[in-house]
Order: sequence, then C-alpha cells, then structure tokens
Amino acid sequence: MSQEPIVLVPPMLCDVGVFGPQILDLGNDHAVMFAPTTQGERMEEIASQILTWAPAKFALAGMGMGGMVAAEILRRAPDRVTRIALIATSAQAETPEAAAAREPHIIAAKGGGRWHEVLQHEINSTWMAPSTDRVALVRHLRQMGEALGPAAYVSQSRAMQRRKDQQSTLSQIKQPAYVICGQHDGQYPLRRQEFMAELIPYATLEVIAEAGYMPTLEAPEQVTAALRRWMKAPLMLRM
Repeated sequence: MSQEPIVLVPPMLCDVGVFGPQILDLGNDHAVMFAPTTQGERMEEIASQILTWAPAKFALAGMGMGGMVAAEILRRAPDRVTRIALIATSAQAETPEAAAAREPHIIAAKGGGRWHEVLQHEINSTWMAPSTDRVALVRHLRQMGEALGPAAYVSQSRAMQRRKDQQSTLSQIKQPAYVICGQHDGQYPLRRQEFMAELIPYATLEVIAEAGYMPTLEAPEQVTAALRRWMKAPLMLRM
C-alpha cells in the first residue's frame, strides 16, 4: 500500500468534520492532513498557502471548493502531487450569472444580521440522496458553517467567483486520478462528473449510489473504500 501522506481539502463552509470518517479510517495507516480554505480570496492564494506547509510529495484529495483548490495546487506544483482525487466538484470557471447571484448573499453575510439566512441558502437538502438523514446532515453542516463564520464565507465566495477554468489542467494529469461523486448530487450533477473524468487520462470514476453532494458524510464507508482503492493505484509514468 502507498505510504504517501494525504492532504484533504474541504468544501465551502466545512471544517475537518466533513472528512471525519475518512480521517479516522485512513489515519490508521497513513499520515492524513487537513488543509483549510479560509485564508485568501482567490484559489491561487489558498493553493499557495497550502503548498507552503504541505509535504514535499503528497496525495491530494479535494471536495467541492476543495476540489477546485486541488486543481490549482496540481497546476502549480504537479511534481509534488503523487495522485489526485476530485470529490463532488467541478473544473469549470464560475459563470457570470452564478458569480452575480452570490453578491446578495455576500452582502447579507457582511451585514451579520442575516447570516442564518445565508447558511440556509447554502445548505440545500434537495442536493442530498433520498436515503440520507437530511435533518441530521443539515444540522451538522450548519454547525460547521456557524463555527467558520461569515468572514470565511465571504472570502470563500470571492474565491469561487474568481476561479479559473481548470479543464486544461485536468487533461494533462499523469498521476493516478479518481473522480468520486454521489449519484444524487444536485449541485454538481453526475453528467458533469462523467465529463470531468473523461478529461483526465486514465481516470477512474467512482459513483456512490447512496450519496448526493456530501458523499463523505452521506456514504462515508463507500467513499473511504474508494479512497483506499485510489491510494493502492500503482504510481506509473503515463505518456
């Protein structure tokens, strides 16, 4: 089994708890590190900060916004990333319409008094699988969001608005690559995940049947098993 350290990068408004089940399991035989995305208003800034403390060589897994940061890390330092897993994410830039739609929520978060409304908007239970305990998961996500607070939300929203298209980065990947997604993901639909996997040479697509946009918490055992298969994939030069 590969013994590279694993760096995990979370979605928006999520702390280390979003990877809790995976860290508990993978941490038994791997060094596992959590990389927060709360410092910086650009993906480039966040990626640069992570690279300052990350190991010389590491396996990289990112979910949601964290997947976008992971793509930027890979673009900047491909020789340091031994393998990459992209979980419930996108390689595309934000559309002008989506970027504009973030502005009212950014303003509301800055004002402070409507922070709970912003959280309610960001945590969409309809993006979860039908089998998920949506009440419990929404509660958990809300607790993480409240702990991070509105300032982190604003900086993350700015980074999302300004992110670059990373499809060319994905097409040049030579490392073992997994695309992991939930069958019922309402935020980043399956067809988008399939397209992203097709962009990456030799990528493996893992579709989690009983998960939506938070697969690490909706189907933790299945995601952990997928990550273990990813870590066992042989390191080879792919031409």
